[in-house]
Amino acid sequence: MKLIVIRHGDPDYSIDSLTEKGWREAELLSRRLVGMDIKAFYLSPLGRAKDTASITLKKMNRRAVILPWLREFQAPITDERTGEKRIPWDWLPSEWTRVDEYYDQNLWHTTPIMRAGHVGKEAARVYAGLDELLKVHGYEREGRLYRAVCPNKDTVILFCHFGVECVMLGHLIGVSPMVLWHGMCAAPASVTTLVTEERRKGVALFRINSFGDISHLYAAGEEPSFAARFCETFDEADQRHD
Repeated sequence: MKLIVIRHGDPDYSIDSLTEKGWREAELLSRRLVGMDIKAFYLSPLGRAKDTASITLKKMNRRAVILPWLREFQAPITDERTGEKRIPWDWLPSEWTRVDEYYDQNLWHTTPIMRAGHVGKEAARVYAGLDELLKVHGYEREGRLYRAVCPNKDTVILFCHFGVECVMLGHLIGVSPMVLWHGMCAAPASVTTLVTEERRKGVALFRINSFGDISHLYAAGEEPSFAARFCETFDEADQRHD
């Protein structure tokens, strides 16, 4: 089975849709996808994900299933410096890297800050939703692996968001999402591909073949959006620092 996770195009958060650039990215993405044999499409209920998918779905005359748990990861935490609410994947490295629990798949959500934000509960909801979806497509979770009940070579596509994408990937490969949130970056309209490996009959592992691929943008001369990134060097005044 091939599982493809796609981040929405360059976002206009004020209207929960796409910028002009985001619509161009969605068009270029569609040109990559229309030639593929896709078993099923699944969507976040948020507008920026649905709009990104809309061009591909229209070209292929296909429909998608909306899954509430595919929305952007919704578990705000309290910033200890400011007292304000913020998403849990934009911490300063000097803060979160000091806490050993954040590197542990089983403990990352157990710190006081995470508990107060009910982050573990939200992550469990995503884990359960993903496992239920994979079960529908023939793969049932057993421990850290998946039982290939109906092994197949189907391709399934999820249009969603960076935060929830890392939570899903962490669940599939056994890694703390904190490490993925802060150590990897999926640009808008990027494509992450996982493929099952069944090296023993009936026992499958999902393996990441590519993460955040934006070759379809580069091929068309479209520069990737800076969304989700921070300043490359501190003296870049026009790039995001906080």
